[in-house]
Order: sequence, then structure tokens, then C-alpha cells
Amino acid sequence: MPPDLTIEGAHDGPVAGVDEVGRGPWAGPVVAAAVILDAGAVPRGIDDSKALSRTRREALFAALQGCATIGIGQAGVGEIERLNILGAALLAMTRAVEDLGVVPGHALIDGNRMPDLPCGATLLVGGDRRSLSIAAASIIAKVTRDGIMARLAAVHPGYGWERNAGYGTAEHRAALDRLGVTPHHRRSFKPIARRLAECGP
Repeated sequence: MPPDLTIEGAHDGPVAGVDEVGRGPWAGPVVAAAVILDAGAVPRGIDDSKALSRTRREALFAALQGCATIGIGQAGVGEIERLNILGAALLAMTRAVEDLGVVPGHALIDGNRMPDLPCGATLLVGGDRRSLSIAAASIIAKVTRDGIMARLAAVHPGYGWERNAGYGTAEHRAALDRLGVTPHHRRSFKPIARRLAECGP
């Protein structure tokens, strides 16, 4: 069943859904989004980004720009190395809520760890399947990060980041052997650390 606004309606004031993408890839930042929906102008078809085709995600991303309050935050590779991937993901969520430009009355967080926020918040495991605003945030975060990785792919061709978004696909693994490690790789991640130990940069 697609998510709805039931959970949002249980809280007073504007409610922001918050989600992040990019914990698993070997390269690139982790990106989070915070979205406050206008209950009277919600685009049809919003769902967990993983349940949508790329074409549908991008169409909803465009539609949300005109009818929702959106904040985006990211944490780069250096922060991932310094904080670990969980700490970096929580930092990206904090930055996404700060980027909204307004303080929400409440935030709904996809996951089981609470970021540092200026408002009350509720953790929802599997929230992108339960809350419409979290589902919207998952779409914004996913499309934003895919765009970042496509731009990095233009600078570092051969790894297939425009297709694999930095995940550890066979194409990415083969490119590491052929081209080496870039500044955008997460050196603390085991496949990258192993490649560096065996072959160097």
C-alpha cells in the first residue's frame, strides 16, 4: 500500500519528512532531503523511490519543486571517513532540515537513529513506505544524488557512476583495477581499502 499523510496529520504545524540515500556506494557523498508537503497540492503517485522507475522519480522530483518546501543536505567523502557512514548520514539529515529555510513543527525521520534537529522528531523504520513526506524526501534525495554522481562521472569517466551511482557493480570493480582510486572513493570502505593495500592509489 502506498504511503499517505496519516502520520503527518498526527502532529501540529508543518511536518517535514527526512530521508537519505547513499550509505552503500563505494564513492560519492551521502545525500539527504527534507520535504514539507502542501496537503492540498500533493503530486499523485508519490511512493518510496526504490519502488519507482527512474522516469517516474524524475517526473515527481520536478513536480515537487513547485508545490513543496524542500531542503537538501550532503556529507562528503572526507566527512564519511571522519565520522563513519552513519554519522555522515545523520549530519546530512541535519543539514537538509536546516536547508528548508523554516523550522518544522515536527520531523519524521526514516530510520532508527536520530539526527540533531531544531524540532521534535519521530523515528520511523521503513518510513518511506509509511509516510508520504518521507517518500517525497526519498525521491528528492535519490534524484539529487544521481545527478551528483552523473556530474562526477563526467570528470572521472570509466567507472560507470552515471549508471551505478557509485555502487560496487562489476563495472565499477573492473574500473578500479584498471584506473585506480579517485579522490571521490570512500577509502575506509573495505573494497577500496583492500584495493589501496594491494595496488596503491
